[in-house]
Amino acid sequence: MLAELLNPYYLQIGSFILINIILAISIYVTLSSGQLSLGSAGFMGIGAYTSALVTINFDLPIIVGVIVASLVAGICGIIVGLPSLRLSGVYLAIATLGFGEVMRVFFVNWESVTKGSVGLSGIPHIGRELLNLFRDAGLDPSSIGLRNNQFVYLLVLILLLLITIFIIWFFVRQNNSRVGRAFAAIKMDEKAAEAMGINITYYKVLSFTQGAIVAGFAGSLFAHVLAYISPADFAYHRAVEILIFAVFGGSEVILGAIFGATFMTLLPEALRVISEYRYMIYGLILIFMMAFRPQGIITENMVQWLKKKFSSKRGKSHGSRN
Repeated sequence: MLAELLNPYYLQIGSFILINIILAISIYVTLSSGQLSLGSAGFMGIGAYTSALVTINFDLPIIVGVIVASLVAGICGIIVGLPSLRLSGVYLAIATLGFGEVMRVFFVNWESVTKGSVGLSGIPHIGRELLNLFRDAGLDPSSIGLRNNQFVYLLVLILLLLITIFIIWFFVRQNNSRVGRAFAAIKMDEKAAEAMGINITYYKVLSFTQGAIVAGFAGSLFAHVLAYISPADFAYHRAVEILIFAVFGGSEVILGAIFGATFMTLLPEALRVISEYRYMIYGLILIFMMAFRPQGIITENMVQWLKKKFSSKRGKSHGSRN
């Protein structure tokens, strides 16, 4: 019964949704401080290639590769973030988009290491590593009625879900902290925030670096979930796609990024039955969104209204019990 319910295709789509949620959060973090960055695809590529090369060439565990990849992406974020402080709005977007394209060309041309446009294959797969770990512990998938591929994709989905929940929890907590309030102040009025004693340089670089680390982390997970990467995975379309996750769902709250990533990942799959027109429909939805609701589906006012609605209902239910 369990084997019939767990379709590997649906499990893999679920994994892609979770990776895209992490990518959406990476751009949400930079947008929360008023910085429009299109460099997430470049940082994602740095994370993916770093983790893949470290695990392939040095035979290190996947977790070490992921940590190293995140740190390298974070260092690159600082290097790119510092000179970008003088830029804002569309100029910052163009500069960071250029950085992403530079990284893609770098991956294509450094053939001796990255294998060029052919891409890297044979990357250690998270699911297979976990499968071997469980088998060594004496648990075989057949003992619970699952095939090997079902068990592998299920383990990947559960692991990604736990990671995504932790990342969401971390940034929700940060939003309610001194750092989150500083980001919000800078986004509202940078000069006013500086006049109030907020270190603009520190917090803007911190926001940019956090976004780079999260994007690099997502890239390393992407590499170890697919076990194959190529420069085409981190091209211009990926940068725009990541931006759309936050813009479509709503960039004011983290729930918007989560909703946008989920919906925009599921939409092409739902429209697969009309594959000739699905990208046309995809584009039309975005045009209507920009025309009629540029702030995104989910806004801060909507979240506050839902909270009040939920708290009032909960209060009434408690009152009726008394």
